[in-house]
Amino acid sequence: MDVLTENFSTYAEGFLGTVELTFFASLLALALGFLMAAFRVAPVGSLRAIGTVWVTVLRNTPLTLLFFAVLLGLPRFGLVLPFTVFAVLALGCYTSAFICEALRSGINTVPRGQGEAARSLGLSFGQTLTAVVLPQAFRTVIPPIGSTLIALAKNSAIAGAFSVTELLGTYKTLSELGYNIIWTFVWIAVGYLIITLTISALFNVLEKRYGVAR
Repeated sequence: MDVLTENFSTYAEGFLGTVELTFFASLLALALGFLMAAFRVAPVGSLRAIGTVWVTVLRNTPLTLLFFAVLLGLPRFGLVLPFTVFAVLALGCYTSAFICEALRSGINTVPRGQGEAARSLGLSFGQTLTAVVLPQAFRTVIPPIGSTLIALAKNSAIAGAFSVTELLGTYKTLSELGYNIIWTFVWIAVGYLIITLTISALFNVLEKRYGVAR
């Protein structure tokens, strides 16, 4: 317990950093994921192409490489932001590709007649998607989206290698102070467990309330 009690402020700072990264990156991932899923099923070919390229590139790019591209590449084009913002961009964009595919699979489970009925009533594609298709699709994809966001929380550990304050990065400070590395990582693992179990509990509640009964 000495490792935790004597360095509680260090752990707390790292824990809050990971929570902040996870929260804002999740919001970005969900927003972009919904947008790209809409593009993927849009009747306009150019939008479908954009969605396909987005998903294909990001799903097949290592997250560490994406961090390098964002944190080191964007400043070369004059975009200078705090490293935390760059980390949110990298995590959010990467995860959005997986959110997109989860949503697209859910959209494919909605009977085609639902969309045809909506269009026969005069609804546009956007109205049909947001008011008819996505609400039904979301009910079927709650578990995979929850799993994807849990993975995002764990992937945030990469940000520590790019001078971003997060939980895993606390081991460097404590190692330099001579604390036992095993117990240092035990308490780091506990911190990640708290975050991932909280996300899991939230999505369990959503699934029980809105999910499709099986």
